[in-house]
Amino acid sequence: MAGHNAIERLKQALRRLPGVGPKSAQRMALHLLERDREALREIAGALNGAAERIRHCDRCNNFSEEELCEICSSPRRDPSLLCVVESPSDLVSLEQAGVYNGRYFVLMGRLSPLDGIGPDQLGIPRLEKILAEGEVKEVVLATNATVEGEATAHYLSELVHTRGIRATRIAYGVPVGGELEYTDRSTIARAITGRREA
Repeated sequence: MAGHNAIERLKQALRRLPGVGPKSAQRMALHLLERDREALREIAGALNGAAERIRHCDRCNNFSEEELCEICSSPRRDPSLLCVVESPSDLVSLEQAGVYNGRYFVLMGRLSPLDGIGPDQLGIPRLEKILAEGEVKEVVLATNATVEGEATAHYLSELVHTRGIRATRIAYGVPVGGELEYTDRSTIARAITGRREA
């Protein structure tokens, strides 16, 4: 019975991951137990290590093992540019694109009054402190194109403008390789209204 409880706890733990339902959790748990105990130990060690060592960067709120993350501590980054994103995964996506060389601020969410998420829960006071230092000349708002993301961008735009700092919004539109026929109306509308000189 004790073994059964341990298996159930493992399955329940795996279900906490995004996109993992009961069947997937069971399949993963049984695979690790039946065929790859070494991987199970490695995963457990990596999870424990991450839980103990990874924290939030004191400046940008991204994940880091140090007080300042690699991006914030890099002298090659442009301190006059600050890109605000909702999550660390958004930051990773922008970094992988390789076209942005400024710093970031990670909100760890978006404004959602119905869920009790306001400016204080997103670390906006810390963002205001960064803006008050006077080094930032432009804030790039890179929140998602959801109702909450747009509301967050609007709120931040107002906040940035009151400090006399330029606020820009990332453009949205038809993806490279996408066909207009299969693109939704909202994306096409954003592509047309956000057009630029050719």
